[in-house]
Amino acid sequence: MFVTDIRKEFYEVVANQRVALLVASDIDALCACKILQALFHCDQVQYTLVPVSGWQDLGTAFLEHKEQFQYFVLINCGANVDLLEMLQPDDDSIFFICDTHRPVDVVNVYNDTQIKLLIKQDDDLGVPLYDDIFRDDEDNEEGDSGNESDGGSEPSGKRRRFDEGAVERRIERQRAKREWEARRREILFDYEQYEYHGTSAAMMFFELAWVLTKDTKDMLWWAIIGLTDQWVHDKITHMKYITDIATMQRHVSRHNHRNEDEENSLSIDCMRISFEYDLRLSLYQHWTLYDSICNSCYTSCNFKLWTLNGQKKLQEFLADMGLPLKQVRQKFNSMDMSIKENLKDVIEESSNKYGMKDIRVQTFGVHFGFKNRFLASDMVHACTALLESTEKDDSDSFISALDSLSRSNLDHLHSGIDLAKKKLMAVQQTVATCICTNLILSQGPFLYCYLMEGTPDVRLFSKPVALTLLCKYLLKAYVQSTRNKRCKLLPLIMAAPKDVEKGTVIVVGIPPESETSDKKNFFGRAFEKAAESTSSRTLHDHFDTSIIELKTEDRSKFLDALITLLS
Repeated sequence: MFVTDIRKEFYEVVANQRVALLVASDIDALCACKILQALFHCDQVQYTLVPVSGWQDLGTAFLEHKEQFQYFVLINCGANVDLLEMLQPDDDSIFFICDTHRPVDVVNVYNDTQIKLLIKQDDDLGVPLYDDIFRDDEDNEEGDSGNESDGGSEPSGKRRRFDEGAVERRIERQRAKREWEARRREILFDYEQYEYHGTSAAMMFFELAWVLTKDTKDMLWWAIIGLTDQWVHDKITHMKYITDIATMQRHVSRHNHRNEDEENSLSIDCMRISFEYDLRLSLYQHWTLYDSICNSCYTSCNFKLWTLNGQKKLQEFLADMGLPLKQVRQKFNSMDMSIKENLKDVIEESSNKYGMKDIRVQTFGVHFGFKNRFLASDMVHACTALLESTEKDDSDSFISALDSLSRSNLDHLHSGIDLAKKKLMAVQQTVATCICTNLILSQGPFLYCYLMEGTPDVRLFSKPVALTLLCKYLLKAYVQSTRNKRCKLLPLIMAAPKDVEKGTVIVVGIPPESETSDKKNFFGRAFEKAAESTSSRTLHDHFDTSIIELKTEDRSKFLDALITLLS
């Protein structure tokens, strides 16, 4: 059931209870969690925080906590499956689900008692009507059972005619039922065919804080990071991003206006959020400009930096801007002030000549005191790197990423930025290797790339977000470099070793690359069907259905089934 009044139907209900927070492992969920934690601290609500990285974790977490808790809040998990069927909870357990995964399971939508969806209904949900997918069959058999009773007292001819009428009615009903079931299957197939993402969970909880008049600048910043996470990882359309950015901009103006009169607006520990029309260069303010251009997906793909021609083009680009190599190869903070002052305009002007029309993008920046300045995308890259760290186990990485979002933990954030740089360089090098050694194969209805065990940095890509980022980067690069027009319109499936001892690989599928793409992904259903038809040993444990784990030896038959299915 959709919650229409989030304050009354959600917050006031849980405010006097103990709550279990089950939070998925993505940055938007972490930001939503931070906002909710801050609200709970305000009102002294008791809660337990449990990180969950997949359906198995979710099931285990629920079993461990179902005795102590009646109320469960699920952030970025739980909306796209029949949750009651999966968890089999008692009748008094209540689930509040704030999840960006679409489509929302129809049983969750129409359950009025235990499932409460904290989901914006102005998102393009397209939920089928109740009568189209549910019907009562209890009254279908009435009238058919009474015709054999008292048979002996009636004349046989009369009874036969009565029977014929009943049989016809039954046949008619069965035919109508079959037609309804066929239509239901069709409606559900159309509804569940594609996976996509809706409004950021952090934005939903920020709106709750705003309605409660408890919103702070920190909460606003977290909501911005949640939205930026969706953009950086290509989960929402450009139009949706621009619309949501405009909403956030109104809140930023309101907060800045409110704080203009306060004395601490220039104190050493103040926080200022500003709307920026900034460059699409990853982490450039914490790196050298040269490294950032080389390792940002947008510039690297446009220049085709894996070729000698591309490297030459980059040198020409820097010369065109009039930037000395000595300046662009040193830390951004150490560059001459005269260069930094109008750097964005200079880069934009030269980028236009090189066909990079949208090198600048609407985003937000933050100043903590006088020294530390971060863009929202810097925060996303740093937190993701901490969240998917290969050095720590999952729960430690989760806590470390959550801590890095607080402005009191800037050391954590800086270590995240260093990890993010290594990750971006690894992605760039892997893309160059895959393209130069022709590792991307056209399999008919899709492109396929497999990272062999022993590839440099292959451990990094056993994590879902890192592999998805590599996959999207690789497809963009491939579309830029291939001359085959048909291949430019194909989706990409990528596999990398997950656990060598267990003999598993992680497989990700992404839709075709295009500017107007609606970001809808059909691989979730395709993976399920292919695994079913070949009895491949797969694990569909991720909240994103387009990411699965697969036994290495089942890989070829699974791929063959996919080719047949999608041809």
